[in-house]
Amino acid sequence: MLRLAVSNVLMSKPIIQQRAMSSLLCSKALIDGKWVSASSGKTFEVKNPANNKVVGSVPNMNAKDAQLAIDAAKRAFYSDEWAGLTAKQRSQLLKNWYHLIEKNTQEIAEIMTAECGKPINESKGEVAYGNAFMEWFAEETRRIYGEIVPSPIQNREMIVMKQPLGVAALITPWNFPMAMITRKAGAALAAGCTVVIKPAEDTPLTALAVAKLAQDAGIPDGVVNVVTTKEAAPIGDLFCKSPDVHGISFTGSTEVGKILFRQSADGVKKISLELGGNAPFIVFDSADLNKAIDGAIASKFRNCGQTCVSANRFFVQEGIYDKFLEGLKQRVESLKIGQGDCADTQIGPLINTMQFNKVTGFVEDARSKKCNIITGGKPLKDLGELFYAPTIITDVSKDAKIYTEEVFGPIVTVIKFKTEEDALKIANETRRGLAGYFFSENVQQIFRVAKRLEVGMVGVNEGLISAAEAPFGGIKESGIGREGSHHGIDEYTEIKYVCLGNLKYY
Repeated sequence: MLRLAVSNVLMSKPIIQQRAMSSLLCSKALIDGKWVSASSGKTFEVKNPANNKVVGSVPNMNAKDAQLAIDAAKRAFYSDEWAGLTAKQRSQLLKNWYHLIEKNTQEIAEIMTAECGKPINESKGEVAYGNAFMEWFAEETRRIYGEIVPSPIQNREMIVMKQPLGVAALITPWNFPMAMITRKAGAALAAGCTVVIKPAEDTPLTALAVAKLAQDAGIPDGVVNVVTTKEAAPIGDLFCKSPDVHGISFTGSTEVGKILFRQSADGVKKISLELGGNAPFIVFDSADLNKAIDGAIASKFRNCGQTCVSANRFFVQEGIYDKFLEGLKQRVESLKIGQGDCADTQIGPLINTMQFNKVTGFVEDARSKKCNIITGGKPLKDLGELFYAPTIITDVSKDAKIYTEEVFGPIVTVIKFKTEEDALKIANETRRGLAGYFFSENVQQIFRVAKRLEVGMVGVNEGLISAAEAPFGGIKESGIGREGSHHGIDEYTEIKYVCLGNLKYY
């Protein structure tokens, strides 16, 4: 019997007030410091996935509009107002932006919750997390060091310097509508680049709110541009083929990432891709059971399971399997589901109908293949059209879609294993390699498994691993490059070698 804490959520008093969102709720795009409409005059509505109410409308721009943004970014890159700034001055502007985001945390979080449905406390957490990248890169701006290499010839000096790429196009997803922008734009601006941001069509309002604060922070016109659209493909194609765009950063599906990669090949363009994952979550017999369950809830159900690093495939060793499953079931059934603007909501809706149908299809396919649905496994239509019950499925057959494909939703598949070798074999038998998690109290096992998991990031006895200070990215088909950490700026710089010859020292 599914015991979801729905009634408490429905009775909670909404904490978002429309008046509180007014000052940062923008209805136009930002190009060259001006708030503009689409050249066609077209707009599209942004709706709250929890109740289908219209939150706002924004311009439905085309490639012509995007070209104007690229032109503005190019002019800004070469202007004295940007190219002429010192690292210290760029650092101060990013700090200004950071402080304004911090000051407006509540308002940004309310806009985010309204357009993507995530619980308000989770939205506040994302603002803090996303703003940590702005703070980090504001500090890293002054640490983009070059090198002096000892020359093999007596009358030469060999200098290596890092210079900004130029215009960078940033294509961001709906699941983290602020953090994916600050993680990219913070690094790009720190390096000295200018940017054109294309946010996801489901969540453009958060992007525009953050861009408005960049303007308020004193960042020069044209340095940060935002193009909103429901017609992403032509704009993505322009970004890839334009000789004035020198770098692309994309977070999204592996399928779209591959398209962008191919389209960028003719220009041999620098590209950073953070793509889909299929994260294993391994619980060994030696694990602390409570820590493992806490980690499972944190990793799997944040943003209703709609994260690229969400735990996707749970492998539990036979000695601890029954206890883990029992404890996980209790925790899942106690999750509070409802409207994101209620303070005690833990799980909100899926983002759109396509995502809802995908999740529903996974569960129905598993049901048809005789998998065991322990809890959940059904829509929650009483709450809204896009709500789906947190679900646990066991006895998963290898021919079930849910066994091999990434699930971007609140579904846990639990598979029993016998040995460490078994766990590593099934964990690594995928072309995705973004993140992986495992729980063990055996130190020797920790080092063995951490090295052998074929992923770019590993959480050991921890379900939440991302931080501004750490490199974020994957291997295999989960991406190219790294975001965050001091490595994040490298995606927006070129290395130039300067040889000074015929010097006279004596």
